[in-house]
Amino acid sequence: MSESQSDWTEAPPLPSKVERSAPYMADQLGRGFLHHDRRERDAAIEAFTKVDVLQFQHLDEVEARKAAEGYVDALWAKDEVEDSCRSPDDGEIDPERLAEADWSAVEEGFERRAKVVGIDPEYAPLTTEAWIKHKIGGDYWTPMMKAQMLELRVALQDLEYPNKPRYGQSGFGAEPTRYALGVELHDTRQYEQGREAMTPYFQRILDEHDG
Repeated sequence: MSESQSDWTEAPPLPSKVERSAPYMADQLGRGFLHHDRRERDAAIEAFTKVDVLQFQHLDEVEARKAAEGYVDALWAKDEVEDSCRSPDDGEIDPERLAEADWSAVEEGFERRAKVVGIDPEYAPLTTEAWIKHKIGGDYWTPMMKAQMLELRVALQDLEYPNKPRYGQSGFGAEPTRYALGVELHDTRQYEQGREAMTPYFQRILDEHDG
C-alpha cells in the first residue's frame, strides 16, 4: 500500500458510527493529526473523539468530546505560538524565540484534557515540554513517552502500568514507545507504517477492557 498522504486523506469517508477495533482507532488517531496539519479543526475533534470514546471506557460521548477538544485546543494554541515566532522575512521559526515564548495556552488545553479524563496532572506540562522540544530540537520523546504512560494508566485502569515483572524496570512501557514511533513516522510521512505501529497500542487497551 502506498504511504502517501493523498492515499489516506482521499479515502472514502468513514461512517459516523464508531468501530470498536484497534486498526480503526489507529486510523482515527492518524486522521486527527492529518486534519490538524490541514487546519481542519472540527474534523480533528471528531477523529480524536472517536479514539477517546473507545480508549476511555469511563467516559461518555460528551466527556470524550471535551477531552478531544482540550487536546485540539492545545494543538491550535501550539500553532499560534509557532506563528508568532516566525521571521517576517522568510517565515522560518526562530528557535530561541520559540523556546522563550508563552506556552501557557498550550498547557491549559492539555490540563483540560487531563482533568476530564482523570490523568495525572503532570501529563499537561510533560506533553507541552514534548511539543516544544519536538519543534526546537532536543529530547522530546522522553517527556512524550512519560505523558503517554500516564494517559495509558487511565485507559487501562492500571496505575502500575507498565508492570515489568523483573529486570529492566526503567522505561515507560512498550505502548508509549510505539506512540513516539508513530510521531516519528508521521513526521517522515510514512502514514501507513504509523497506523501499523499504533494498532498494537490500541489493541492492548481493548484487550484490557475485554479482560
